Amino acid sequence: MKKANIYLAEGFEEIEALTVVDVLRRAGVDINTVAVTTAKEVKGAHNITVIADKTFDEIDNYSADMLILPGGMPGTTNLEKHEGLRAFIKEFYQNEKYIAAICAAPIILGKMGLLENSMATCYPGFEKDLKGAIHAEEPVIRHKNIITSKGPGTAILFALDLVEILVGKEKAEQIKDQMIVQR
Repeated sequence: MKKANIYLAEGFEEIEALTVVDVLRRAGVDINTVAVTTAKEVKGAHNITVIADKTFDEIDNYSADMLILPGGMPGTTNLEKHEGLRAFIKEFYQNEKYIAAICAAPIILGKMGLLENSMATCYPGFEKDLKGAIHAEEPVIRHKNIITSKGPGTAILFALDLVEILVGKEKAEQIKDQMIVQR
């Protein structure tokens, strides 16, 4: 069974985080919600509090096949400030494991220099922080081991792309049909 971790910081975008968790669980992916705070309760950008499965210090970050970063403000800024998470992102990148980021979260990867000469997308207005990236307007971009997406309205497409990577195209199509997602 494939494993993924999605990291939650105060001010995360709820649609992006919870849609991804829902769709990946439908696909049979073992996905953990991980709070980068000391408590498991994390308040989103729209005052929805989520109880994460684990805190950053409790999770075995290295057993995951994919790490996922939801956007939102100040959630993205709070994720970026977490030194342990940044070190983990760098290690995942060096080991060519999958890194997925949506909305404003791709700027974390850009500021770390991980998007150099890569196709990427983000929430409109944050393009300047995709340092070295080749910006594209598609709702979801997959370039090597990095997957980026534009924002809340693209969350289901983003999640289905992650399912395709982790479980396969057939499962992604099955879930798309079950959820009546029209592209």
